[in-house]
Amino acid sequence: MVQIIFYGSEKSQMPETQLRCFCNTKQEIFIGIKEEAAPEIWIALDKKTAIRFSKELRKEIALIEDEKNI
Repeated sequence: MVQIIFYGSEKSQMPETQLRCFCNTKQEIFIGIKEEAAPEIWIALDKKTAIRFSKELRKEIALIEDEKNI
């Protein structure tokens, strides 16, 4: 199993918050969010839902303005 861990941005002032993502043994995409002193919150998505989520995430990313132009 390969697992990717992302950390919160400095801009959001949440650099210790982690988001981890991997394909679990049930062939689902597992996404977990862990804050410093709190238990991990997670969700497992089937392939169809994970694809829909990735498309929506791409749309939202496209709406972010380029910081150079701000």
